[in-house]
Parts: sequence; structure tokens; C-alpha cells
Amino acid sequence: MALRILLRNMQALLPEGELLTVKRRDVGIEGDRLAFVGQAPAGFVPDKIIAGEDRMVIPGLINTHTHAYMTIFRGRADDLPFQRWLFENILPMEERMRPGDSYWGTLLAACEMLRSGTTCCNDMYISAGENARAAEESGMRAVLSRGLVGGGREDPGGIRRLKEATAEIAEFRNAGNGRITFRLAPHAPYTCAPEYLALVIERAKELGVGIHTHLAESRAEIADIRERYGATPFGLMERVGLLELPTIAAHCVYMSPEDIEIAARNRMSVATNPVSNLKLANGAAPVRELLAAGVNVSLGTDGAASNNALNLFRELGFLCLLHKGINEDPTCVSAAEGLRAATINGARALGLESETGSIEPGKKADLTILNLRRTHWYPHSNLMAALCYGAQGSEAETVIVNGEILMENGQFTKLDEERICYEVQKISDRICAGGGQPLRAV
Repeated sequence: MALRILLRNMQALLPEGELLTVKRRDVGIEGDRLAFVGQAPAGFVPDKIIAGEDRMVIPGLINTHTHAYMTIFRGRADDLPFQRWLFENILPMEERMRPGDSYWGTLLAACEMLRSGTTCCNDMYISAGENARAAEESGMRAVLSRGLVGGGREDPGGIRRLKEATAEIAEFRNAGNGRITFRLAPHAPYTCAPEYLALVIERAKELGVGIHTHLAESRAEIADIRERYGATPFGLMERVGLLELPTIAAHCVYMSPEDIEIAARNRMSVATNPVSNLKLANGAAPVRELLAAGVNVSLGTDGAASNNALNLFRELGFLCLLHKGINEDPTCVSAAEGLRAATINGARALGLESETGSIEPGKKADLTILNLRRTHWYPHSNLMAALCYGAQGSEAETVIVNGEILMENGQFTKLDEERICYEVQKISDRICAGGGQPLRAV
């Protein structure tokens, strides 16, 4: 029999047309879905009641771009230019990875995301099978994609990766009671030749899946793609036909007005990653212009190697504050716009807007309950603004995904956090020679 849970008399972040509002409501869960918001229907007898005094329920946050396994590289290549960070540090460390490493790194990422209120992530990874197994065990909702790099039909490595991605989708497509879905992930235009992209497009159409990729992240990428192909990364992706598929592109820092038109015309979603882009000194995406053009903008953390944290509340604060400062406009990216980027826009980017991203009857019960008894929340005057400008993620007290309580009163119900931390520390120390010291010289 489906478990019935009543969230009684809580402040709730609710949709109000295209806007958001905060109202005190009862919220009912039956099985994996939201049964009602407001008055309980006759005959609804809860098996469990969670009291709402000084509590707030929000849609579970949605991280639309991360590399979960990269928790094992956290702090190992900081304060470096992007090209050195990636090619001289991260890629060599990835070569040292062994079977099982990605599994443990992904479980650590799940712990961190759940602890800060994230219930769904869009993950790009390199080890087939391990991330899907970790996502299934964690209880999180996940959209998974094996990172693809290749030069065409004559590149055995690229063909192998595409076969691995295809086999993994076949194996795990029905895993986790529908929580786990898939995309194909051509890594970036500088690592995937147009001939290889054609193979990815063909396979994605056969499988009926969308695309997850990186685009226009750095100035070096813009110069490289223009020199090789005579186009911007966006222009190249439109030319090869990639954007005919549902596409979510991460970063998108360097976009011309024509690129923004391409994104809008093809109904792309942009996953902006403000902290990662700042840390690697790549800049900031033109979020104001994207929103004005009607492009769906969602929010991601990137991996813990380039961000150090997978806390979407931190990302949310940066998103709103950064663009106010850049544009010298305090109305730019309001709290409500930021919260939509972290919730319903993320669901839309992943093709899940009919299932999650907002608190509405019939949708999946993916919820985060926050404890408002924190000094930085007082006085309780404007809770929507507090979510954006003051929340730290540590307020997340109880997290529910698919109607299942994954964290209650700060305690995980499925994950062994202590064991996971222990295993990841061992892996990181092994990969980074010298007792865990950074590979680079300071």
C-alpha cells in the first residue's frame, strides 16, 4: 500500500501563474506523488505527519550540470587557468582512476546534494555503469549521460564510448522506479569532430534521447572552433544538426547576439554555472540577454573539481548577485527568476516539467523541507528573498524524492555517509601522488 505523508501547515513555495508565491499550506503525499496542496480530501488518513512550525517546503532543487564523480578531485587543482586545470591536471588524474572510483565519488556527490536540498541532477561522467548504480542506490532523481569524445567512424575510442553509452541506457533505463533517465553527452565541440557528432545524433534519434553538452565555455574554445570550422560553437552545433534534438548546453559564457538567437530558435536550454565559471576565470553567461530572448535558463554547479561545492543554494545566490553587479541593475535576475532557474526551469531543461520542479498535485513528490529556525532567517519577513540571498543549504532538514524520505532530520535513510567519505578519501590520496598533495607545483 502507498505510504501517505502529511506536511502539516508549512510555508510552501508554490507556482502562481508564471510567478512564485509563498503561502502556508498542508501538502499531502500518496505513494510517489503529491496528492493535494491545501485542504485534504475526504478519506486521506496519513501514515506519517511532519509538523510545519518554523518549516518551509520547496520543490527539490535541480542541478542541471554536474560531474558527480569529480568529488574525488576536490581541491586538487585550484587556482589554475582553465587550460592548465583541464589538460595538465584533471585529465591526467582521470587516467589514474580505477573501476569503482566513479561509483564512490558519485555517492559522495549524492550525499552533498541531498544535504543541501537538491533532489535531481543532470550528470555527465566517464565510467559507464558506475554512476547509474550509484544514482539508483542513492534514491535521487537523475538524468545520466556518458561523456563522449571522438573523431569519427575511424576512431575506436569514440566508437567504444558510444557503444558503452548505448548499452548502459539499455541496462538501466527502467532502474529506480523511473527516477533515472538518460541523454547522450558529446563533451564539447573541441573534443568531438563533426563526423563523430553525426554518429551521436543518429544514435540519439534511435534511442529517443536528448543531448547534454558543453558550449562556449572559454575564449580559447571560441578561437579554436572559429579557426577550425569558421563558426562559433553554437553555429557549428546548428550546422551539424545537433540542436534539432532537445539540447541542454552548459556554461555558454561567450555568446554573440546571433548565438542567443540560435539558442532561442532551437528552444535550447542553457545551464549556467556561475561559481565554476568565476573560479576558472572564464567569465559569466549573458543570463539577462538569454532570459530576454525567451531562452530557458537553468542552474548547475559543474563538478566539485572546478567549483569545490555542489550546493545549489550557493549557486542561486551567486546567480542573482553576479548579474546585478555585471549589469549595474538591481532588478536583474530577481529572486523569483533565480528560484525558477533552480526548480521548474531545470525540470523543463531535462524534459521533466510535467513530473517535477514545482509543488502541484499530481507531480512527483520531490521536496525539500527547510528548518527556518536559523538566525540568518530572522525576521521571517520575505521568505522568497531569504531563499535566494540568505539560505546556505544547511537548512535542509528533510528531503523526499519520489515519495521516499532520503534524509530525515539531517540523517540519511539509505546512504552510509561515513563509509562513503572514507572510501573517497582513499581514492583521492591514491590518485594524487605524494600523500594526497596536488599534482601541480605552486
